[in-house]
Amino acid sequence: MLLGAFALFSNDLAIDLGTANTCVFARGQGIVLSEPSILALNTTTDRIEAVGSEAKAMVGRTPAGITAIKPMRDGVIADFDAAEKMLGYFIRKAHGRRRWVRPRVVIGVPSEITQVERRAVKDSAHRARASEVFLVEEGMAAAIGAGLPITEACGNMIVDIGGGTTDIAVISLAGIVYSRSVRVAGNAMDDAIAHYVKREKNLLIGERTAEQVKIELGSAAPLSGRREMEVKGRHVVEGKPMTVILNDGEVREALEDPIRQIIQAVRGGLEQTPPELAADICDRGIVLSGGGALLRNLDERLRLETGVPVQVAEDPLSSVVLGAGKMLSDFDLLRKISLE
Repeated sequence: MLLGAFALFSNDLAIDLGTANTCVFARGQGIVLSEPSILALNTTTDRIEAVGSEAKAMVGRTPAGITAIKPMRDGVIADFDAAEKMLGYFIRKAHGRRRWVRPRVVIGVPSEITQVERRAVKDSAHRARASEVFLVEEGMAAAIGAGLPITEACGNMIVDIGGGTTDIAVISLAGIVYSRSVRVAGNAMDDAIAHYVKREKNLLIGERTAEQVKIELGSAAPLSGRREMEVKGRHVVEGKPMTVILNDGEVREALEDPIRQIIQAVRGGLEQTPPELAADICDRGIVLSGGGALLRNLDERLRLETGVPVQVAEDPLSSVVLGAGKMLSDFDLLRKISLE
């Protein structure tokens, strides 16, 4: 059932409430907001100083009365009050700061989210002035956003590598046949780089620097040419500022453990898939989405390790929110696949 003429003027939103980034899709407008899932709070006045990109610029640089908070951890809410404030800010910003708006909201969540964690997400959205809240598994939303034919009688496998979780799903006839969420993704890669640099180079670096190293040098399989970059931080023993040179081979070594865990989870999913659907996946391949899908040569490494064709979604960063956004136009499908 498509919604009637009223829907053209509705305030419905789809939200990918990610550990690293939050994307908001407004019905009839497309993606209206994509910002880091961070807010800076004044601990003295309890006032929000900044949210999103402005708050991210403050990470590791805040003075004594201001704290940069990441309300999401491993794809779920870790700080209820901060999540509510952040969600309310993003909903108001998506609606041009109109305070009277009470939208219906679709939110993507990890597949292995607990009942308590589901309730926390729903409560935060309701307190942020949502009128109705629907939760959908990120794997399903990513598959719809990536354009997979989820309603057909064939196997589709999606691997959504976000900031906090990697969601793996096998979908057929608009239902999830297999799903798994592992709490190893982009943030675990950043941590692995920071630990490697500390251990091998005696250099302490912040999370923003580790993320930058991943973007500049990160890869899952050898690159065609050597890459290097200067990395600045603080010496572990001497405590003074210091610069070291990192190359792509060192970063690949640092990333090996989280990449291996993701590959093992994908292989586990293939082993659990019924034979007929596994045959479909052999023909159609695996689709990668999420920010982690942008890691160089990850598709090639996954193809070598599984023997199955692998392709990256057209817009991997936005697959979940685009899929959730499409459901705003098809409430029959939404009610069929939303979590209770």
